[in-house]
Amino acid sequence: MNLAARDIRQNLGRFGLTTAGLGLLLMTVMGMGGIYRGLVEDATLLVDRVGADLWLVQKDTRGPFAELSRVPRSLVDRAAAVPGVRRAREFVYHTIQRTLGARALRLAVVGLGWPSDAGQWLPLTAGRPLARGHYEMIADAETGLRLGERLSFGRDSYTVVGLTRGMVSSAGDGLGFFSVNDALAIQGDRPGEALRLERSARSFSASRSATVKTQPALAGWAASLPAAGAESVSAVLLELTPGTDPDAVLASLAGWGDVTAYTRKAQVDLLLQGTVDRSRRQIGLFRALLTVISTIIMALILYTLTLDKLHSIAVLKLIGAPSSVIVRMILEQALLMGGLGLALAYGLGQKLFPRFPRRVILTGPDLAQLCFIVFCICVVASLLGIWRALRVRPSEALAG
Repeated sequence: MNLAARDIRQNLGRFGLTTAGLGLLLMTVMGMGGIYRGLVEDATLLVDRVGADLWLVQKDTRGPFAELSRVPRSLVDRAAAVPGVRRAREFVYHTIQRTLGARALRLAVVGLGWPSDAGQWLPLTAGRPLARGHYEMIADAETGLRLGERLSFGRDSYTVVGLTRGMVSSAGDGLGFFSVNDALAIQGDRPGEALRLERSARSFSASRSATVKTQPALAGWAASLPAAGAESVSAVLLELTPGTDPDAVLASLAGWGDVTAYTRKAQVDLLLQGTVDRSRRQIGLFRALLTVISTIIMALILYTLTLDKLHSIAVLKLIGAPSSVIVRMILEQALLMGGLGLALAYGLGQKLFPRFPRRVILTGPDLAQLCFIVFCICVVASLLGIWRALRVRPSEALAG
């Protein structure tokens, strides 16, 4: 006769509620681990998919995903001439938020070096890559945009010609892919009134200069000059020829005083150390806290279940049952509770996690680690009940 199963049947309600509560706690622990994996996946997704071996960014910055990076567009030609570089292309990255109908559209804008990069590497679920250098875009399903939909950014309109799924930024915003020229136009768009005021300010400043006073015709030219310098992009991506040593190319680029070069792995490490590290530590603390809470709850329930059957335990001892029988009964209850709670957590998670606003990724190693943690919780939680059960004297059975 299995004493653990018999005792569970007698306390089925309490055991079931405890298992359900434990399952919800474990689902939260499981979900936090999955959210962390999702954060890592989202943060490194674009770096992994874009296919660049080296990233050229503004000197002493950490790249376009960590902070503002600006390099001249002419850097593409300089980089392409470096021995070992097969292809150099422009890259633009920034985030915008616009009102689209009745909802807010938050979009991470990615500028592709069209025509050499038209987005052929993107995992398209519908539509096609960019066929023109202007007024076309590829959007992720996370943005809620539909194929063929037209959007206005500034003075230009853009048509959604392709859709992707799962292409999001480290903040969870859907990515929108444009040509570099369109991405820069969206980034630099300003109202007409701002441009008029800027021209007026330049004209006023020019009118006070000695040169314009002697040559008044120059005032009109000064007002029409652009205020900004040459256009800049966020980074330049380099693809190396097969067999080229990246360290050799990095050594060649180390002497360039206006840029810093990173390998793909270095760019990923910078992302994880900056964007994801704080979230990782916070999630880890919450997981540890919930693990301790789960252990305490299970220990208290097993202890109260043990208190309810102290007389039965004393009878078992009186008839000569060894202590190992009692220990096994309590330990089996704990393991069964933990196993059922873990199964409930996994089942609920499969239904609920896909509805979360951020991606939740459950991996085999993480689930195996959680199983080991649950096993340890069960063993530790049962110790309190075992300790109390072993203190029962056989004579207590005669006390009624």
